[in-house]
Amino acid sequence: MANVQTTQGGFNLGGINATGQVAEMPGNWGLIDLETPQEAHTKADYMNGEDWVLVFSDEFNTDGRTFYPGDDPYWEAVDLHYWQTNDLEWYDPSGATTKDGYLQLRLEVAIPEDNHNMSYKSGMIQTWNKFCFTGGLIEANVSLPGDSTVSGLWPAIWTMGNLGRAGYGASLEGMWPYSYDSCDVGTLPNQTYPGTQTPLAAVENGDPANNNELSYLPGQRLSACTCSGESHPGPVRANGTYVGRAAPEIDVYEALVTNQRGQVSQSAQWAPFNAQYDWFNTTDNLMIPDPDITVLNPYKGGAFQQTTSGLSFTNRDCYEGGTGCFSVYGFQYQPGSLYPFPFFVFMKLTFWHIRFDNAYITWINNNEVAWTIMQAGLAQDPLTEIGPRPIPQEPMYIIANLGFSLNFGDIDFANIQLPATMRVDWIRVYQPADTKNIGCDPSNFPTAAYIDAYMEAYTNANLTTWRDDFHQEWPKNKLMPGGC
Repeated sequence: MANVQTTQGGFNLGGINATGQVAEMPGNWGLIDLETPQEAHTKADYMNGEDWVLVFSDEFNTDGRTFYPGDDPYWEAVDLHYWQTNDLEWYDPSGATTKDGYLQLRLEVAIPEDNHNMSYKSGMIQTWNKFCFTGGLIEANVSLPGDSTVSGLWPAIWTMGNLGRAGYGASLEGMWPYSYDSCDVGTLPNQTYPGTQTPLAAVENGDPANNNELSYLPGQRLSACTCSGESHPGPVRANGTYVGRAAPEIDVYEALVTNQRGQVSQSAQWAPFNAQYDWFNTTDNLMIPDPDITVLNPYKGGAFQQTTSGLSFTNRDCYEGGTGCFSVYGFQYQPGSLYPFPFFVFMKLTFWHIRFDNAYITWINNNEVAWTIMQAGLAQDPLTEIGPRPIPQEPMYIIANLGFSLNFGDIDFANIQLPATMRVDWIRVYQPADTKNIGCDPSNFPTAAYIDAYMEAYTNANLTTWRDDFHQEWPKNKLMPGGC
């Protein structure tokens, strides 16, 4: 039986952990760290040079901070195995602390009997349901773990929509990596019409590891096709239909080493998918200022995600095994605001055209623009019969972690040095002064009541699926058999 949503619950900006505990911490706990230098309270944006204002910062200057539930108003460390990517480590809250003025995430060898039968442990912290932002610029000053010539470590800083919690599978099923607000076949399981093998582009030239089919996703759980009265966080349009909701992902970086050279993948993940995972990367939709540093990632996706990714060489020195210097990584983005207008009228039915004006994502590597994708690159695809995927409009929270998985690439076990530590000097978020949009429960993209109604999905990492493990109903989709 589906849970009933409530409007109660304190889910917005800081102070409350995933189980509802309120931290008691007098001192430097505002949205803007008191130790952020005054000159860093504004920053010229990377696209137009306009001065943006600081809306969140953490300088990590206080040593000995911990991130167990209830310890911190904005960050919480998880205690789980990240099975989704077959990680080799257990994420333990002890793997995240502050020391020498930095956030330190430490990957180390562990005794399996004391570590959930796993041989490594590390740290992941999240601002899920505590601090979120919509649009703007996020930057992090980071010294990467390990050596720039030895492959295997998987350090990352990234963001996700608040309706899905990283590591908690039940919360993510049918949510990640969608960013979608059309009612069409893109909301359906496998991107095919029920009982058919159409569109043809959804069943051929897809993922060679999965029968060449394009998508194995279960469909968008909270789509624009959701029937009236079904469990959905809203909002509801004037015509009674729901706005499509999801848990999109934009990565600040995922670091890797290829051919003894350090790189970062700076990407966004998408669903539903283009035919053959080919987004519209024309010269109007793609900008790479320095192709000697950055190239498009040849990996475009598989049956569970489509990705748009740039691969950039890193500063060789700014590693734990180098000089230990720090590099600034980040992304700046404009969400895909909806502008519907009548396109044509046929037999008294109004067909609407949707525009996403001026939306983009720009990634920053080593304090320089690495690459930019424009909204038109994710336009509607007639081959798969899907609409545009908007640059994420959801409130996004921040994740930092140091992982270890063969899914991400080769691990040079012979030469990798453990323990390894990712050091983060600071994380800062900026937005235009006249369009600040922070908080995890904005009125136009609410999350609090829905999360409160299904809290166990967001706090019990052993629930890996929405239906089979959590035993919840999948909201009815008007395009599925039986309709509404």
